[in-house]
Amino acid sequence: MAQVPENSAEIEKWLKLIRADEVGPVTFGKLLQRFGSVDAVLGASVSSLMKVEGVGSKTAERIAASRGKFDSGAELERAGKLGVWIVHMEDPRYPPALRQIYDPPPVLYIKGTLDRADNLAVGIVGCRRCSLYGQEQASRLAHLLAASGFTIVSGMARGIDTAAHTGTLAALGRTLAVQGCGLSRVFPPENAKLFELISASGACISELPLQAEPLAENFPPRNRIIAGLSLGTIVVEAGPRSGAMITAQAALESNREVMAVPGKVDSPVSHGPHQLIKQGAKLIETVEDVMEALGYIGEQLKDHTALTAKETTEKVETPLFEATRFNLKGHEKTVYEALGKEPLHIDQLIADTDLAAGTVNASVVSLRLKGLIRQLPGNLFSKR
Repeated sequence: MAQVPENSAEIEKWLKLIRADEVGPVTFGKLLQRFGSVDAVLGASVSSLMKVEGVGSKTAERIAASRGKFDSGAELERAGKLGVWIVHMEDPRYPPALRQIYDPPPVLYIKGTLDRADNLAVGIVGCRRCSLYGQEQASRLAHLLAASGFTIVSGMARGIDTAAHTGTLAALGRTLAVQGCGLSRVFPPENAKLFELISASGACISELPLQAEPLAENFPPRNRIIAGLSLGTIVVEAGPRSGAMITAQAALESNREVMAVPGKVDSPVSHGPHQLIKQGAKLIETVEDVMEALGYIGEQLKDHTALTAKETTEKVETPLFEATRFNLKGHEKTVYEALGKEPLHIDQLIADTDLAAGTVNASVVSLRLKGLIRQLPGNLFSKR
């Protein structure tokens, strides 16, 4: 079992203050700026608290009355049992990109690890009730970006988020999942295994107390963390008023890039990405598009992406994007060569290749993530 990193120094005091009534991230920042330290805020009088911008007499009284009530000792004990560590924003391990947003979370709960490589992160978000096309694009982009050295950030929700995380894991890349509940819970519950896989190869993150439930009010604030951790955010299928669009707005407000994958013009889940594109978001079809959208950083990375890696030999045209043709070997090559443009059922593919069902299933997943084949309804597959 991997050793859990140590909590930030004086984290108990930070927890007591952020859990005080009326103290959110913005107010916390104002208090810290005014008094210079968390210790000073915890010891400040009501009249002193009232001198902080936006803090009136009633708010000051509520802060003073509640700032010592949160049982930070019990919270740290629970965290230790769960393998969770807690970092505050004055700790050098705190993600620097997140610290730059208007309302950074004063504390982050983390199950897993943070790495310097996570400074090179891209968010991929979208709707829960996505189409097969959307799921495929999220997986494909996450897979190729992760193989290029990017950390992929998403929210571990059903649909696009889950596809982004699984695409990253298939590429053996790093991924960060920002939850809208405490880390003693997993939401949605069917992603319990995914939660563990992400924690083992990246991190699950929350700003909320360990036992916080996945309430609807928690998700809009967590979206700003997804955007804040990322150099840019890619939206893959979203309604015009969805959480993914909130994430895109948070990215814009933090001066980060917003990108969008186009979809079918008659699909409701295409409205969000198409609206963003009309407003100036970068239309994304390939990893090169992401590099271009990231400007200088992308230019520095172009020579190191998976699209120009040693295993890449040539590009082939597809209806919507360029997919990369890898030097396929073994079972993947056998399965790929057995497919044509006409859809083939998975059972027929197993029969034609004379391979075990598990081997064929693993191969088609990998080929899909590489953008070489497509999955159609009814468990049918074809070359792109």
